[in-house]
Amino acid sequence: MANKTPTLKQLEYFVAIAESKTFRRAAEQIGVSQPTLTSQMYILEKSLQVSLFERSRTGAVLTPVGRDLLNNARQVLEEMKGLVDQAGMIRHGPGGTFRIGVSPTVGPYLLPHIMSELHQEYSTLKLYVRENMPHILELDLLEGRLDLLLIPLPFSGSTVTTEVLFHEPLQLIVPADHKLAKLKTIKPSHLRNQDVLTLEAQYSHYHQVQKACDELGAHVLRDYEGTSLDALRQMVVMSMGLAFLPSLYVHSEIHEPESLVVTKVEKLNLHRTHVLAWRKKSPNRVFYQQLAQSIRQLVKKNLGEAQLVFSDDNEKSL
Repeated sequence: MANKTPTLKQLEYFVAIAESKTFRRAAEQIGVSQPTLTSQMYILEKSLQVSLFERSRTGAVLTPVGRDLLNNARQVLEEMKGLVDQAGMIRHGPGGTFRIGVSPTVGPYLLPHIMSELHQEYSTLKLYVRENMPHILELDLLEGRLDLLLIPLPFSGSTVTTEVLFHEPLQLIVPADHKLAKLKTIKPSHLRNQDVLTLEAQYSHYHQVQKACDELGAHVLRDYEGTSLDALRQMVVMSMGLAFLPSLYVHSEIHEPESLVVTKVEKLNLHRTHVLAWRKKSPNRVFYQQLAQSIRQLVKKNLGEAQLVFSDDNEKSL
């Protein structure tokens, strides 16, 4: 007699327990009773004829077989969600509910300029936005807790597709009373032995600035790493050092020329590249490609003063 095919609910429960690591928390998150969850896992394991979890008083740990099957379960659930979303797009046009992750150094300065018009273009589109550290967002995408990322490179992975949206220069921010603030042109040699502030090492910003400072002979102040772009800005105001800040942030937040000077370093090509990323096998990948194009067009339309550069823009160069 053939084994009974697992249900989608059972797979959903399986993934929830694997991620929460306890039956109790999984039951609370899903909104079912713990006995129901336990019963369904017993039925699932019996139908598959394998043990998925090692149970103890402290929680539930995946067995080697459970680890092997977890990604398959996530993929089945994603395919089903994709089927439902695709049916909705056929009925009502492009849209659906998607979970998008953004970096705290991007979201607040970009999303307000595109979300309203995205909603107008895709009336049935709903985006649940989650801000977090880039390395956490990447893991959440790979493990299916997020559908999309809007994130700066680098972001690599054989199972992920990235679509370049735009390139964003990093601009030099100098205290108004600093000697460099009086120069019309800042050359790379002017930054030799200067103190430069950066974000914490978990951000790509840190590694970009560190590399540039190594080449320029400047000093990265490791004891004063900022936890946010606002923190960096305030430390520059206090004359603790210089900082390279993203153009989107400068465009959005810096409106006090009496305390800060925004400038560039001659011949210094320092920028970050923003991409929309999704899993290669996502059933909604065709729509994500379309969404990336829409975002690119809205950014180009609404943020023309932010000095952004687009790959198809022949009039500008980094």
